[in-house]
Amino acid sequence: MYRTHTCGELNESNINEKVSLSGWVHSRRDHGGLIFIDLRDAYGITQVVFDPKANRSLHDAAHALRSEYVVRISGTVRNRPDGTVNKKITTGMIEIVVDTLDILNESLTPPFEIDDTVEVSEETRLKYRYIDLRKPKMQSNLRLRHKIMKVMRDYLDDRGFIEIETPILTKSTPEGARDYLVPSRLNPGRFYALPQSPQLFKQILMVAGSDRYFQIARCFRDEDLRADRQPEFTQLDIEMSFVTENDIYELCEGLLARLFKEAAGIDMKLPFKRLKYQEAMDKYGTDKPDTRIPVELSDVTDIFKDCGFNVFKNVIKSGGRVKGFSGKGCADMSLSKINELTEFCQEYGAKGLAWLKIEKDKVSSPIRKFFKKEELDALIKAVGAEEGDIIFLVADKIDVVNQALGALRVRLAKEKGWIDNSSIDIIWIVDFPLFKYNADEKRWESEHHPFTSCHEEDISLLDKGEYDSIRSRSYDLVINGMELASGSIRIHSRSMQEKMFKLIGISEEESTKRFGFLMEAFKYGAPPHGGIAFGLDRFLTLFTKSESIRDVIAFPKTQKGVCHMTQAPSDVDDIQLRELHIKKGK
Repeated sequence: MYRTHTCGELNESNINEKVSLSGWVHSRRDHGGLIFIDLRDAYGITQVVFDPKANRSLHDAAHALRSEYVVRISGTVRNRPDGTVNKKITTGMIEIVVDTLDILNESLTPPFEIDDTVEVSEETRLKYRYIDLRKPKMQSNLRLRHKIMKVMRDYLDDRGFIEIETPILTKSTPEGARDYLVPSRLNPGRFYALPQSPQLFKQILMVAGSDRYFQIARCFRDEDLRADRQPEFTQLDIEMSFVTENDIYELCEGLLARLFKEAAGIDMKLPFKRLKYQEAMDKYGTDKPDTRIPVELSDVTDIFKDCGFNVFKNVIKSGGRVKGFSGKGCADMSLSKINELTEFCQEYGAKGLAWLKIEKDKVSSPIRKFFKKEELDALIKAVGAEEGDIIFLVADKIDVVNQALGALRVRLAKEKGWIDNSSIDIIWIVDFPLFKYNADEKRWESEHHPFTSCHEEDISLLDKGEYDSIRSRSYDLVINGMELASGSIRIHSRSMQEKMFKLIGISEEESTKRFGFLMEAFKYGAPPHGGIAFGLDRFLTLFTKSESIRDVIAFPKTQKGVCHMTQAPSDVDDIQLRELHIKKGK
């Protein structure tokens, strides 16, 4: 028997018991006579003692122990002496006097300490991931991931859902990002694709009468990576038949309430707020607003339509907008800092960032001279500015204005401490546009994906060509400015789906090639259906307060899609390539 207990289990109720523990040597302390070892496993740390008076040969053997050696010990539990109690750990009241030691495996000196407080480069952490995962925080993250997935499964099982796996090797049906392709040895020149999502299969399951489906699904997208994006990721995928948006909202709100209660001990207030897409863009410049930030954007175009500042006037005449917000307590900001923020806004396409400081009895700015007093008074009132604030303004096309100011609002909120990080703000964003216009390709395309239905009262606008006025039946769930889930009520009519493909420029031949199996299924009675997918990795960063989803995934990739531990992606043998009928590139 390797162990009778774990290293996080023993306490004063076990005094005088004979026990066995196994684990890693976390640290060794030689106090002259006694040698103390902190023995660690996945459950905690227990202090063990080697006493030369009790066993000299065993005490001598303990001198050989080094960090991360794997050992088994047996001994007797006793109270720690007065003054040596460690109340920071659950086993801190006791220690074990060792009478048997087995070294199960030796270890090289690890490249970094198994300590959450030690700073280690991410490259090193990922190269030695098996060591990084030994850290208590990483162990806790993996256990929380397991717990959340279990709560999800139990909650959905209680509500009549069944978990159904869908294929990993499937047909290439690009959904906005590049597919990962897998060559077929048995079908030379042909390829499988790894799924970007189970979208088409879950819709077919509704046609198949499954009624309530879910899956904790692995998804793959070959796209540029960042802190909250991985080439392979996990989502909770849900689809239901004979439902409306309210059914989806009720289900998801109940799920989140249960998750927050069981995983974090937090009682959530239901129902969650709902915010229309256009209102979100108007007030916050983004469709995933952090509404904890007590600052909103204001459209001040009408105030400046006849002003003396040609930059604003020309933008307005060309159909652009002027928007801004009041930077609370920013009036002491230096010119170099303002220039830095200007460059930040330019990264989002803005040509510049106008500003006006609201100081005692005056407004100061390089552009102050271009405005009348009544224009400035109207501006101050519109944005709610007070003494000590800076009013930030951007004039441009509305999309550029919203992107730049929306990003600036979030940046300043983090830098100035405008956000109450102890609060959790969850909102539904609803009534997204069904289409967006691709100016480069001069065509309309789906805002979400082409299987999203529109509001029934907007169907007539399809034939009128008023595509920019059509609202989709899609919805996003946003937590603290992070998109956690996205879904929609789907198109279930074959004729409507054909019309949608045609409107976004997918020919009948192309739609048959890419989605023919779905369209064929729709011939046989597809029920009204809808669903949603939760980004599990992003959700876990919220619970763990992690900066990156790489901290909640056991074996993640870098921003270049590389696994430092396995060195994937890697070269393969020429023999393997020949079997797949692939020629090696230069």
